[in-house]
Amino acid sequence: MAQHRPAGEKPRGTVPGDRPRPHRRRTSAFALAALAAPMSFGITGPALVLGDIAGDLGVSVPAAASVVTAFGWGIAVGTPTMGALLSRRGLRAALIVCSLLIAAGTALVLTVAVLPALVLGSGLQALGSAGMVVVAMSLAESARDMGTVTASLAGLGAVAPLIGTQVSSALSWPAVLAMSALSLIAVPAVLRGARHRPPVEEPTAGRFDAVGAVLLVAVVTALVAVPKQPLLAGGGALATAALLALHMRRRPHGFLPAVVLTSRRFLLSAGIAFLLAVANFGIVYAAPERLGELTGWTDGPLGIAIGVPYLVGGVVSWTLVARSGRLTHPVLATVLTGAAVIAVTAVTLGSSVVPLLFAGMVTGSLAASTGQGALALHAAAAVPEPQRVSAMGLFNLCYLLGAAFGPALAALAVSG
Repeated sequence: MAQHRPAGEKPRGTVPGDRPRPHRRRTSAFALAALAAPMSFGITGPALVLGDIAGDLGVSVPAAASVVTAFGWGIAVGTPTMGALLSRRGLRAALIVCSLLIAAGTALVLTVAVLPALVLGSGLQALGSAGMVVVAMSLAESARDMGTVTASLAGLGAVAPLIGTQVSSALSWPAVLAMSALSLIAVPAVLRGARHRPPVEEPTAGRFDAVGAVLLVAVVTALVAVPKQPLLAGGGALATAALLALHMRRRPHGFLPAVVLTSRRFLLSAGIAFLLAVANFGIVYAAPERLGELTGWTDGPLGIAIGVPYLVGGVVSWTLVARSGRLTHPVLATVLTGAAVIAVTAVTLGSSVVPLLFAGMVTGSLAASTGQGALALHAAAAVPEPQRVSAMGLFNLCYLLGAAFGPALAALAVSG
């Protein structure tokens, strides 16, 4: 005999991100992963070839590292701005703009071998890559899909330095800087799926909030610079954040929807994601250096040894994100925070014990990769449907800022 549920009651087992949708063709989770994952090449791919770049350009290694800094700025700024583009203009427009940005940036890094052009090209690639990630996470229709996207980002990020060295040896270091363009291969498949999606409803579509956009970009730019210029950039971030808050009171439905920042579950999810990224990327910076001191391994063996725990963490996180819907938000937040604390503790206490260093790297990677996917689902479910694209952009922004702060804090801890 059929059982009837009261009106409005959700079926058991429904998880954030698994909301009912009209019958239509789905976009493959593997296509979404292929769209998003190449961003990891821009973040970690050049790590082991910066010396080659510096030597060929006749600059210092810190100067050559400005290429990576530009990519970090681009993904931080591009995450909310491309999210707004997706929300206002739809999937097709966002994919086309992001593709053009990546193509333009790739052309620069491949053809103009001077540092300013490389910095500009890297920034353009990052703006487009950030949009690709926002699109992929917005199209993820289930916890399993979201897990596939975030696991691919983590897994590729783990092996990107090794792939970068091989590409540099076989081709050249400009080819390493161009690898994020691989996301363009997935664009046709995602565009085909986009044709079967209903148009994005934007209840506040009207005059573009240029002031809000400029203020948010200014806040993000200042925050990215905090690790290098803490006083100057910190003061600038506070000042521009105050101006942005005043502007949001005047335009609550502007570039940064006020409703997103009034949801406690969204703010908690984004805040924990930031802390998980700080812990994980701090370990990424601190543990390998210590591991090299303990073992005496050269770059090749050390690169493999570092890649394995992070690859394991990324792959296992796919299963955990897919099953995370069974946990309530408080339980999930507590478990992930506890895992990050364990990871930092293992690396701190195990600074002279190789197995503990590996345990810390695996646990940190697992917590961050799982948190990026699982908490994103809760963050999206915590806001009204029309604001979920903006919510995804802001959530990812918090995670990426954590990726910028982690290494800086680790450097302070090591030097102290």
